[in-house]
Amino acid sequence: MKFDLQYTDPKTNARAGLITTAHGQIQTPIFMPVGTIGSVKGVQVSHLKEDIKAQIILGNTYHLYLRPGLEVLERAGGLHKFNSFDRPMLTDSGGFQVFSLSGIRKITEEGVEFRSHIDGSKHFFSPERVMDIERTIGADIMMAFDECPPGTATYEYAKNSMGLTHRWLDRCIKRFNETEDKYGYEQTLFPIVQGCVYPDLRKQSAEFIASKEADGNAIGGLAVGEPVEKMYEMIELVNEILPKAKPRYLMGVGTPMNILEGIERGVDMFDCVMPTRNGRNGMLFTKDGIINMKNKKWEFDFSPIEANGASFVDTLYTKAYLRHLFHAKELLAMEIASIHNLAFYLWLVGEARKHIIAGDFSTWKPMMVKRLSTRL
Repeated sequence: MKFDLQYTDPKTNARAGLITTAHGQIQTPIFMPVGTIGSVKGVQVSHLKEDIKAQIILGNTYHLYLRPGLEVLERAGGLHKFNSFDRPMLTDSGGFQVFSLSGIRKITEEGVEFRSHIDGSKHFFSPERVMDIERTIGADIMMAFDECPPGTATYEYAKNSMGLTHRWLDRCIKRFNETEDKYGYEQTLFPIVQGCVYPDLRKQSAEFIASKEADGNAIGGLAVGEPVEKMYEMIELVNEILPKAKPRYLMGVGTPMNILEGIERGVDMFDCVMPTRNGRNGMLFTKDGIINMKNKKWEFDFSPIEANGASFVDTLYTKAYLRHLFHAKELLAMEIASIHNLAFYLWLVGEARKHIIAGDFSTWKPMMVKRLSTRL
């Protein structure tokens, strides 16, 4: 994997770059739609590629390991061939999912024993096992296995958790280097900075991760219950340490405003379930603010969903029609809203890139934050 840092905003830490992988190039800053079990919920690959213009999507190790299982994925030739998305993919290590199963998992130095949320069957993830699973899934970018503590974790818990994550990272790197790419193309491994909301721990973790000289680095353990100001503080602190010549990935964040704040602080890659999850519940993000599509005020509004929107659905359908679909509990409502929101997110990071290149990101961003925060 190769990363070219092309532009840096003169007044902020915002960056525009180009990631090159075996499955194509990614212009940064970028938002990555979440395809947890091998599909972005309710969205066809043709829409992902041609309308939403997704340059990279995510798969999840925990969920894909349980369903469809490694034998299916291996016989298919990897996830790219299984789901027909021939552009870059990234796999989360499953750490966040495993640790969210607080009542049905046990953490030890060796790894994590957990029970499946599907059928209660018992499984074990070690750093080595996760590397093998991610090799089999075949994503271009693999994430290291980490522990993700809650945003409210005590200092002692966060410190011990960070130490465990660092020791697991060494084991991940060793296993990754011992194994070969499975499907004839190169895969790369990103480590993850942890440390909760404690500046000294975040600094220590960022220094440890930077010392590994990986092709890219991730910031984990944020947007998990801590105040948003703390999240921004941790991003700034970590990005002062992580190498500038490598892409930085902020995991699981977040709202359009969070993304713009992250870009301003030097983040290159983002993912979040928010555009699809909130879309399925009737919340639309637009260039002029947030719409609750279920509200009565749209009942007789026959104007387009968004007149100057980023997707074909925005002018094909009206607000009144989409509201009707939601109230009728029609599946098409969730599909339209998901496509709209994802296209909007990709449009937003694309616009940020344009303004970074133009050198006026610092004046464009506060204006956009104000607009995006409006409730319509």
